[in-house]
Amino acid sequence: MDSAFSSRLRATFDAPAPLTVGIEEEVMLLDGATLDLTPRAEEVLVAAGYDERFKLELPAAQLELVTLPCATVQEAAAQLESARAALHAAASRTGRLAAAGAHPTAAPEGMLNHHERYRATREEFGPVAHAQLVFGLHVHVRVAGAQRAVAVHNALRSHLPQLAALAANAPFHAGRDTGLASVRPKIAELLPRQGVPPAVADLDELVEAWRWGAAAGALPRPSQWWWELRLHPTLGTIEVRVPDQQTTVAETAAVAAAIHALVATLVERHDSGLPLTVHPTWRIAENRWSAGRHGLTGTLADLETGERRPTRDSLRALLEWLEPAAARVGCLGELAAADRLVTANGSERQRQVAEQEGLNGLVAWLADSFLAVG
Repeated sequence: MDSAFSSRLRATFDAPAPLTVGIEEEVMLLDGATLDLTPRAEEVLVAAGYDERFKLELPAAQLELVTLPCATVQEAAAQLESARAALHAAASRTGRLAAAGAHPTAAPEGMLNHHERYRATREEFGPVAHAQLVFGLHVHVRVAGAQRAVAVHNALRSHLPQLAALAANAPFHAGRDTGLASVRPKIAELLPRQGVPPAVADLDELVEAWRWGAAAGALPRPSQWWWELRLHPTLGTIEVRVPDQQTTVAETAAVAAAIHALVATLVERHDSGLPLTVHPTWRIAENRWSAGRHGLTGTLADLETGERRPTRDSLRALLEWLEPAAARVGCLGELAAADRLVTANGSERQRQVAEQEGLNGLVAWLADSFLAVG
């Protein structure tokens, strides 16, 4: 990667822009009769007329829905509601759609997309790639200013465990309860560059990491910088990749609001000259484990003192801290809805449904909830 790439990257992040938000949802395609995953995503994309809101992903039973950059989470949620309805119609002859961090009963390996874009991934990772039947929610926030974006990225790392606990939505895998609030990151960790990312001093350090990765043959493209938080090289955004896919648009909006308000809060602190603490990666990773294992029922450690606090209390304090920024960026209503996730996130609700209806009934409930409003 030459100096021209570095200059383009800096220009992308330095370009003046408002604090916009964009959302990507990864959803699963189900067989209409069995409700198992069905590897026919490309057929649905054809039926949708190659609508630019929909993208293919590595698993052949997965489709991605993308919004445009939006001024508010409410605007992005409206786009997602429209996109889900359109994709649901396009999939009607093929099967059904559902949204969660993992399919509760599907086999642990599945077919992959045959497109050239994924050839290197298929060849390099083999069976590990076939195991990536997991579904994430990605939220992009535009932060104008390269050094500003780096500072916010480094500080936001500390909050990844809280966001993971809030959005945990994958307790079941391959027909069993995993004992985790979310199995998705444990499956993703079969691939490299997962979990809490390293802090970077500036964009030059990031470019050097990408250069070394390319030279070593480990990172052919910067887009394979797969951490749960990253500075997106093309969009010039902070991309938060830690949440599990949410079952309804309202839940997606609640998680996105927490992220939008968190980025806005950190930006305001940076611009006011207030310190943005950069904590050691391993300390954050310890909390990340607790969030993935216990979800809302566990504890998170203070990253300075080590004192443990109930995760629900930590999340409620976080949401209260974010309220002023949420009001300024127009997502106060969606942030209030996040408090309902603190009461019972997707993982807890899945277990409640499974206890009443069984795992097959849970899959049906997920499909029935795909177009749910509110």
